[in-house]
Amino acid sequence: MTELPRVISVDDHVIEPAHLFETWLPARYRDRGPKPLTAGIGELAYVGGKYQITMDPDGRPTDWWIYEDLKFPYKRNIAAVGFDRDEMTLEGITREQMRRGCWDPVERLKDMDLNHVEASLCFPTFPRFCGQTFAEAHDKEVALACVRAYNDWMVEEWCGESGGRLIPLCLIPLWDVDLAVAEIRRNAARGVRAVTFSEIPTHLGLPSIHSGYWDPFFAVCQETGTVVNMHIGSSSQMPAASPDAPPAVQASLSFNNAMASMMDYLFSGVLVKFPALKLAYSEGQMGWIPYALERADDVWEEHRAWGGVRDLIPEPPSTYYYRQIFCCFFRDKHGVASIDVVGRDNATFETDYPHVDSTFPHTKEVALDHVKGLDEETVYKLMRGNAIRMLDLDLDT
Repeated sequence: MTELPRVISVDDHVIEPAHLFETWLPARYRDRGPKPLTAGIGELAYVGGKYQITMDPDGRPTDWWIYEDLKFPYKRNIAAVGFDRDEMTLEGITREQMRRGCWDPVERLKDMDLNHVEASLCFPTFPRFCGQTFAEAHDKEVALACVRAYNDWMVEEWCGESGGRLIPLCLIPLWDVDLAVAEIRRNAARGVRAVTFSEIPTHLGLPSIHSGYWDPFFAVCQETGTVVNMHIGSSSQMPAASPDAPPAVQASLSFNNAMASMMDYLFSGVLVKFPALKLAYSEGQMGWIPYALERADDVWEEHRAWGGVRDLIPEPPSTYYYRQIFCCFFRDKHGVASIDVVGRDNATFETDYPHVDSTFPHTKEVALDHVKGLDEETVYKLMRGNAIRMLDLDLDT
């Protein structure tokens, strides 16, 4: 391999600027919409897999969003780039203390240049990974306006002057499938080809993908070529073992969310009904996929009659994975070693900027260490080609 292709990262994150809703939310909603605030933070407790957060006037200055009865602080582990590993804690942080590329698109492009990254798809932070913040709001009229305001900011401000290097990823109003369909159409009309969705909607109190409720959403995503991106934790919970286990247990088990979700889809009939629909699992890694596919195919072969899928899934489940599902990785040598089963056309790369897991600013070195020994065509696919095809990007044409 003569040179590593510049990376297209399919999973990064953005810290929302303080002016987002003041600028993009219609004036009639601003007094009821999210408001930025800098205030002290108390000690964070992690109890039963959930953070317990309080304000403390004597605590470390922290940037918050205040929205209805929600108080949402930014923490150092989600804006970790630039800190030493042992400083990537759950302490509060202000935007001024962050590396500016966390929230400034001009500086983000500079950091991408430093990190061998050409293009980046960014998930939200304050709205949470698929917009749960707005789905949980009491006033749904304002919440819908917030979803649209976020999407307008994402398309026009965050991505607008990047020359296509920042790829828009939009939200939907999760609480109403008809409104979701309308929002997909609105954004697709201006070139958006990616939406974020919950890996397991029932954990959010929403209908199951098996129910048929989401079929209009899947149909419009198929029609418009919009990729359904599901980040680990987009069900507002992470896998855990003992309730008093440290957060490291959840971090180690995080791929379980993606695995559970993928099994849901493989046996749901959704991919049979919508054969051009594209699903993408974000930050789930891929080393687990070979056994998951083997097990799914074995269950289909041996247990489909009593298992309720004999008439629903006409072909082995792996058929639909290879045809319609994308995974991604950034530290997963086992997955790379199994790339023939994971799928040379199914795997994409990510940098997770600016989270604690991020490979910034060493992405090139990390990637090279993973792909050494692979042929140039496969390296191209993993680093950028599959992402271009997945997101229908106007690159390398």
